Amino acid sequence: MFGLNRRSNFGWDNRFTMLGDAIGKDLNTFVPDYVIFDLETTGMNPLLGDRIVEISAIKVIDHKVVEEFSTLVNPGRNIPDRVIAVHGITNEMVEDAPNGREALSAFLDFVGDSILVGHNIKYFDLNFLKVECSLFFDQKVPTNDYVDTLILAKHCMPEMAHRNLTGLATHFGLSDEGAHRALADCRMNQKVYECLKEETEKFDSGQKTVPKCEKCGKKMVIRKGKYGEFWGCSGYPSCKNTINIL
Repeated sequence: MFGLNRRSNFGWDNRFTMLGDAIGKDLNTFVPDYVIFDLETTGMNPLLGDRIVEISAIKVIDHKVVEEFSTLVNPGRNIPDRVIAVHGITNEMVEDAPNGREALSAFLDFVGDSILVGHNIKYFDLNFLKVECSLFFDQKVPTNDYVDTLILAKHCMPEMAHRNLTGLATHFGLSDEGAHRALADCRMNQKVYECLKEETEKFDSGQKTVPKCEKCGKKMVIRKGKYGEFWGCSGYPSCKNTINIL
Protein backbone atom coordinates (compact mmCIF):
# COMPACT_ATOMS: atom_id res chain seq x y z
CA MET A 1 0.00 0.00 0.00
CA PHE A 2 1.03 3.57 -0.52
CA GLY A 3 0.32 6.60 1.61
CA LEU A 4 -0.95 9.95 0.46
CA ASN A 5 2.52 11.38 -0.03
CA ARG A 6 3.04 9.24 -3.11
CA ARG A 7 3.45 11.41 -6.22
CA SER A 8 3.81 10.59 -9.91
CA ASN A 9 5.27 12.36 -12.92
CA PHE A 10 1.96 12.47 -14.75
CA GLY A 11 0.50 15.88 -15.47
CA TRP A 12 -3.15 16.67 -14.86
CA ASP A 13 -4.22 18.84 -17.81
CA ASN A 14 -4.46 16.04 -20.39
CA ARG A 15 -6.47 13.78 -18.06
CA PHE A 16 -9.39 16.07 -17.35
CA THR A 17 -12.37 17.55 -19.11
CA MET A 18 -15.52 19.38 -18.09
CA LEU A 19 -18.09 17.53 -15.98
CA GLY A 20 -20.74 16.09 -18.29
CA ASP A 21 -18.29 14.80 -20.89
CA ALA A 22 -17.54 11.08 -20.96
CA ILE A 23 -14.89 9.99 -18.47
CA GLY A 24 -13.31 8.02 -21.30
CA LYS A 25 -14.12 5.20 -23.72
CA ASP A 26 -15.67 1.93 -22.58
CA LEU A 27 -13.10 -0.43 -24.10
CA ASN A 28 -14.98 -3.64 -23.24
CA THR A 29 -11.91 -5.79 -23.82
CA PHE A 30 -8.83 -7.27 -22.14
CA VAL A 31 -5.57 -5.39 -21.72
CA PRO A 32 -2.28 -6.44 -20.06
CA ASP A 33 -1.64 -3.11 -18.29
CA TYR A 34 -4.27 -1.39 -16.16
CA VAL A 35 -5.27 -0.07 -12.75
CA ILE A 36 -8.13 -1.92 -11.11
CA PHE A 37 -9.95 0.16 -8.51
CA ASP A 38 -12.86 0.11 -6.11
CA LEU A 39 -14.67 2.64 -3.92
CA GLU A 40 -16.64 2.32 -0.71
CA THR A 41 -19.15 5.09 -0.10
CA THR A 42 -21.76 6.48 2.28
CA GLY A 43 -24.57 5.42 -0.08
CA MET A 44 -25.60 4.85 -3.69
CA ASN A 45 -26.10 8.34 -5.16
CA PRO A 46 -23.37 11.02 -5.27
CA LEU A 47 -25.84 13.53 -6.69
CA LEU A 48 -27.84 13.28 -3.45
CA GLY A 49 -24.80 13.93 -1.26
CA ASP A 50 -23.28 10.47 -0.84
CA ARG A 51 -19.50 10.54 -0.63
CA ILE A 52 -16.47 8.24 -0.89
CA VAL A 53 -15.14 6.70 2.35
CA GLU A 54 -12.44 4.42 0.91
CA ILE A 55 -10.41 4.27 -2.30
CA SER A 56 -8.21 1.33 -3.25
CA ALA A 57 -6.40 0.46 -6.45
CA ILE A 58 -3.98 -2.12 -7.84
CA LYS A 59 -1.59 -1.41 -10.69
CA VAL A 60 -1.07 -4.31 -13.10
CA ILE A 61 1.69 -4.52 -15.71
CA ASP A 62 1.75 -7.45 -18.14
CA HIS A 63 -0.96 -9.20 -16.08
CA LYS A 64 1.15 -8.98 -12.89
CA VAL A 65 0.36 -6.89 -9.82
CA VAL A 66 3.18 -4.38 -9.26
CA GLU A 67 1.75 -1.77 -6.84
CA GLU A 68 -1.14 -1.22 -4.46
CA PHE A 69 -2.81 1.93 -3.17
CA SER A 70 -5.42 2.26 -0.42
CA THR A 71 -6.76 4.98 1.84
CA LEU A 72 -9.78 5.69 3.96
CA VAL A 73 -11.46 9.01 3.24
CA ASN A 74 -13.21 11.42 5.58
CA PRO A 75 -16.44 12.13 3.70
CA GLY A 76 -17.37 15.15 5.76
CA ARG A 77 -20.74 13.61 6.56
CA ASN A 78 -22.21 10.78 8.60
CA ILE A 79 -21.96 7.18 7.40
CA PRO A 80 -25.41 5.57 7.90
CA ASP A 81 -25.65 2.43 10.04
CA ARG A 82 -27.18 0.46 7.14
CA VAL A 83 -24.09 1.21 5.04
CA ILE A 84 -21.66 0.45 7.87
CA ALA A 85 -23.33 -2.97 8.07
CA VAL A 86 -22.21 -3.64 4.47
CA HIS A 87 -18.57 -2.50 4.37
CA GLY A 88 -17.77 -2.15 8.06
CA ILE A 89 -16.25 1.33 7.77
CA THR A 90 -17.37 3.39 10.76
CA ASN A 91 -17.44 7.14 11.38
CA GLU A 92 -14.67 6.68 13.98
CA MET A 93 -12.44 4.96 11.41
CA VAL A 94 -12.56 7.90 8.97
CA GLU A 95 -12.43 10.69 11.57
CA ASP A 96 -8.69 11.32 11.07
CA ALA A 97 -8.53 10.11 7.44
CA PRO A 98 -7.58 12.41 4.54
CA ASN A 99 -10.40 14.48 3.10
CA GLY A 100 -11.79 13.92 -0.38
CA ARG A 101 -9.46 16.38 -2.10
CA GLU A 102 -6.32 14.83 -0.61
CA ALA A 103 -7.44 11.25 -1.21
CA LEU A 104 -8.56 11.83 -4.80
CA SER A 105 -5.36 13.72 -5.61
CA ALA A 106 -3.24 10.81 -4.41
CA PHE A 107 -5.43 8.27 -6.22
CA LEU A 108 -5.26 10.16 -9.51
CA ASP A 109 -1.50 10.44 -9.22
CA PHE A 110 -1.34 6.68 -8.70
CA VAL A 111 -3.57 6.03 -11.73
CA GLY A 112 -1.87 8.44 -14.13
CA ASP A 113 -3.00 7.72 -17.70
CA SER A 114 -3.69 4.03 -17.05
CA ILE A 115 -6.78 2.23 -18.23
CA LEU A 116 -9.21 1.84 -15.33
CA VAL A 117 -10.81 -1.55 -14.59
CA GLY A 118 -13.54 -2.30 -12.07
CA HIS A 119 -16.82 -4.10 -11.43
CA ASN A 120 -19.93 -2.06 -12.23
CA ILE A 121 -17.79 1.07 -12.45
CA LYS A 122 -19.66 2.43 -15.48
CA TYR A 123 -22.78 3.13 -13.45
CA PHE A 124 -21.38 3.47 -9.94
CA ASP A 125 -17.71 4.19 -9.21
CA LEU A 126 -17.10 6.43 -12.21
CA ASN A 127 -20.13 8.53 -11.30
CA PHE A 128 -18.66 9.10 -7.84
CA LEU A 129 -15.33 10.08 -9.40
CA LYS A 130 -17.06 12.55 -11.71
CA VAL A 131 -19.03 14.22 -8.95
CA GLU A 132 -16.25 14.38 -6.38
CA CYS A 133 -13.66 15.61 -8.89
CA SER A 134 -16.10 18.32 -9.91
CA LEU A 135 -16.38 19.37 -6.26
CA PHE A 136 -12.67 19.47 -5.56
CA PHE A 137 -10.97 20.23 -8.88
CA ASP A 138 -12.88 23.06 -10.55
CA GLN A 139 -15.42 21.04 -12.53
CA LYS A 140 -12.78 18.74 -14.04
CA VAL A 141 -12.98 14.96 -14.22
CA PRO A 142 -10.53 12.24 -15.39
CA THR A 143 -10.74 11.06 -19.01
CA ASN A 144 -9.12 7.63 -18.61
CA ASP A 145 -10.55 4.84 -20.78
CA TYR A 146 -12.05 2.03 -18.76
CA VAL A 147 -13.20 -1.61 -18.71
CA ASP A 148 -16.22 -2.76 -16.68
CA THR A 149 -15.91 -6.41 -15.66
CA LEU A 150 -19.67 -6.64 -15.05
CA ILE A 151 -20.30 -5.84 -18.72
CA LEU A 152 -17.69 -8.42 -19.77
CA ALA A 153 -19.30 -11.04 -17.53
CA LYS A 154 -22.74 -10.39 -19.00
CA HIS A 155 -21.32 -11.16 -22.45
CA CYS A 156 -19.32 -14.31 -21.76
CA MET A 157 -21.28 -15.79 -18.84
CA PRO A 158 -24.96 -15.66 -19.80
CA GLU A 159 -25.44 -18.88 -17.85
CA MET A 160 -25.02 -17.08 -14.52
CA ALA A 161 -28.18 -15.73 -12.91
CA HIS A 162 -26.18 -13.26 -10.81
CA ARG A 163 -22.85 -11.72 -11.79
CA ASN A 164 -21.86 -9.77 -8.70
CA LEU A 165 -18.19 -9.82 -7.82
CA THR A 166 -18.40 -12.35 -5.00
CA GLY A 167 -20.58 -14.63 -7.14
CA LEU A 168 -18.03 -14.58 -9.94
CA ALA A 169 -15.18 -15.19 -7.51
CA THR A 170 -16.99 -18.20 -6.05
CA HIS A 171 -17.71 -19.54 -9.54
CA PHE A 172 -14.00 -19.34 -10.44
CA GLY A 173 -12.93 -20.90 -7.15
CA LEU A 174 -11.38 -17.68 -5.83
CA SER A 175 -11.39 -16.47 -2.24
CA ASP A 176 -13.92 -13.76 -1.36
CA GLU A 177 -12.35 -13.07 2.04
CA GLY A 178 -12.68 -9.42 3.00
CA ALA A 179 -15.40 -8.73 0.42
CA HIS A 180 -16.90 -5.22 0.48
CA ARG A 181 -13.66 -3.60 1.54
CA ALA A 182 -12.08 -1.78 -1.37
CA LEU A 183 -8.60 -3.35 -1.47
CA ALA A 184 -9.92 -6.89 -0.98
CA ASP A 185 -12.41 -6.32 -3.79
CA CYS A 186 -9.63 -5.02 -6.04
CA ARG A 187 -7.55 -8.14 -5.44
CA MET A 188 -10.57 -10.34 -6.07
CA ASN A 189 -11.59 -8.46 -9.21
CA GLN A 190 -8.10 -8.56 -10.67
CA LYS A 191 -8.23 -12.36 -10.62
CA VAL A 192 -11.81 -12.36 -11.94
CA TYR A 193 -10.78 -10.09 -14.83
CA GLU A 194 -8.05 -12.52 -15.88
CA CYS A 195 -10.49 -15.47 -15.61
CA LEU A 196 -13.06 -13.63 -17.74
CA LYS A 197 -10.53 -13.41 -20.57
CA GLU A 198 -10.40 -17.20 -20.82
CA GLU A 199 -14.21 -17.45 -20.54
CA THR A 200 -14.66 -14.91 -23.33
CA GLU A 201 -12.27 -16.78 -25.62
CA LYS A 202 -14.20 -20.01 -25.02
CA PHE A 203 -17.57 -18.37 -25.54
CA ASP A 204 -16.58 -16.46 -28.69
CA SER A 205 -14.98 -19.55 -30.25
CA GLY A 206 -18.03 -21.73 -29.58
CA GLN A 207 -16.22 -24.02 -27.11
CA LYS A 208 -18.66 -22.93 -24.43
CA THR A 209 -22.40 -23.17 -24.97
CA VAL A 210 -25.44 -22.50 -22.80
CA PRO A 211 -28.26 -25.08 -22.85
CA LYS A 212 -31.82 -24.10 -23.71
CA CYS A 213 -34.88 -25.19 -21.81
CA GLU A 214 -36.52 -28.20 -23.44
CA LYS A 215 -39.94 -27.06 -22.24
CA CYS A 216 -40.10 -23.37 -23.18
CA GLY A 217 -36.97 -22.71 -25.27
CA LYS A 218 -35.49 -20.02 -23.05
CA LYS A 219 -31.84 -20.17 -22.00
CA MET A 220 -30.88 -21.96 -18.82
CA VAL A 221 -28.96 -20.20 -16.06
CA ILE A 222 -26.87 -21.51 -13.19
CA ARG A 223 -28.65 -21.33 -9.86
CA LYS A 224 -27.62 -22.38 -6.37
CA GLY A 225 -29.63 -24.92 -4.42
CA LYS A 226 -29.38 -26.82 -1.16
CA TYR A 227 -27.15 -29.45 -2.76
CA GLY A 228 -25.08 -27.20 -5.04
CA GLU A 229 -25.44 -25.56 -8.44
CA PHE A 230 -27.95 -26.62 -11.09
CA TRP A 231 -29.33 -25.38 -14.40
CA GLY A 232 -32.63 -23.54 -13.99
CA CYS A 233 -34.84 -22.02 -16.67
CA SER A 234 -34.47 -18.25 -17.04
CA GLY A 235 -38.25 -18.18 -17.50
CA TYR A 236 -38.79 -19.01 -13.81
CA PRO A 237 -41.32 -18.89 -12.16
CA SER A 238 -43.46 -19.41 -15.29
CA CYS A 239 -41.24 -22.36 -16.21
CA LYS A 240 -39.61 -24.37 -13.40
CA ASN A 241 -37.62 -26.80 -15.54
CA THR A 242 -34.22 -27.77 -14.14
CA ILE A 243 -31.20 -29.77 -15.32
CA ASN A 244 -28.50 -31.27 -13.12
CA ILE A 245 -24.97 -30.06 -13.72
CA LEU A 246 -22.77 -33.09 -14.44
